[in-house]
Amino acid sequence: MMKHLQKLGRALMLPVAALPVAAILMGIGYWIDPVGWGANSAISAFLIKSGGALIDNMGILFAVGVAAGLSDKNDGTGAMAGLVSWLVFQTILATGTVSMLSGTPVEEVNVAFSKINSQFFGILSGVIGGMTYNKFKDTRLPDFLSFFSGKRSVAIVTTVVTLLASLVLFFVWPVIYTALVAFGEGIISLGAVGAGIYAFFNRLLIPTGLHHALNSVFWFDVAEISDIGRFWGGDLLPQLINGTSVTGIYMTGFFPVMMFGLPGGALAMYHTAKDKNKKAVVGLLAAAALASFFTGVTEPMEFAFMFLAPGLYFAHALLTGVFVTIAAMLPVRAGFNFSAGFVDWFLSFKAPGAVNPWIIIPLGIAAFAVYYLVFRFAIEKWNILTPGRGEDMEEVEETTTSKSNTNHEYEDIARLILDGLGGADNIKDVDYCVTRLRLNVNDDSIIDEATIKRAKTAGVVKVGKNSIQVVVGPQVQFVAEEFKKLIK
Repeated sequence: MMKHLQKLGRALMLPVAALPVAAILMGIGYWIDPVGWGANSAISAFLIKSGGALIDNMGILFAVGVAAGLSDKNDGTGAMAGLVSWLVFQTILATGTVSMLSGTPVEEVNVAFSKINSQFFGILSGVIGGMTYNKFKDTRLPDFLSFFSGKRSVAIVTTVVTLLASLVLFFVWPVIYTALVAFGEGIISLGAVGAGIYAFFNRLLIPTGLHHALNSVFWFDVAEISDIGRFWGGDLLPQLINGTSVTGIYMTGFFPVMMFGLPGGALAMYHTAKDKNKKAVVGLLAAAALASFFTGVTEPMEFAFMFLAPGLYFAHALLTGVFVTIAAMLPVRAGFNFSAGFVDWFLSFKAPGAVNPWIIIPLGIAAFAVYYLVFRFAIEKWNILTPGRGEDMEEVEETTTSKSNTNHEYEDIARLILDGLGGADNIKDVDYCVTRLRLNVNDDSIIDEATIKRAKTAGVVKVGKNSIQVVVGPQVQFVAEEFKKLIK
């Protein structure tokens, strides 16, 4: 089960990767016309509508992207199958169709069927399309039907599977929808505390990669929260409760943590490193801190201490929950389409859901100080072996630094990782997400993590029997491409 959830988590990142461009287009558009939302400027309208084309159609992006991500070798036939499933769902479960099939007046049809143009159905369509492709792509039919053999059969089978699923959902979807809404309303009813609870579990799930599934409930239109869509003013407008905006509370508090808190923790780890290791560790921590500040990509930083100091990582998760709670209580709202780094923060200033985003700066300074003091106290009090406090730091960092400026950097990194994983014969398959190589191996007992860490990786995660993740960082795509060449 964990393996399949991991694969789904990876597949979810493919459609999510399309969202940053929407943030850029809409962010610039709102800067040009912050009051009229495009009504006062043709250029602004052009940019906002261009970004809205993605924000307002995330369900389709998820259907195609998840199907492609789940399909063997990311085959485009699987992506088409996901689109086929989406179109069938949107037609069969539409309010008008349900009214006709059930003999119920349109106005009396359960409201759940007016909410099928959502990421929930996008993900479901993607799962059906991807799994159907993997199962039936090699199907052989009798000669008189041979034209429909192999990949050509996938769309046909996908249609049949989706029709059967639609029949089930005709009765089940109202129940599921009601439960999802109740869950969302339960969290919303907790207000700022609910946002903090979500953020706490968001960080705790980072090691497993399952935080993407949790995020989909709060950021997208799965449980009618849709924090991202409402913040950026697509079809859903910012939501007010008792005159106070709740839109953005599941994003705002991440900015002070990612832009300032984790860099504060990095400084504490540097100051507590052994003197002989400080020169070696500064490159690792500085690069990770800069990535967290500018882009909101935190995994290189988090994996630097996640397994060395699980207690410290738990404290990080608690602090994230605290700052998300505090931000939700304050008159400040900021949002993102990718992650809570400087770029998204700056672009979101004029978004419809933005409220006093400048408050992120003083809140971030407080986060920097708190993280620094908590990390430094914990490291020194309990002698936690964060980077630079072990005996082998100099050897590891010298090895990786010597390779950092060569013309074959990614090939060298891939080769070291492959060596640490036991060679090409031990690799069953490989893929990647935003920062991680995701692999299935034949024998996980022969993996040499020390060798893998020499390749400038932030960590190695064993998520199940023979299922491995190697945290490479934002450059993972290029490492993955070289890795695949080496195992051919």
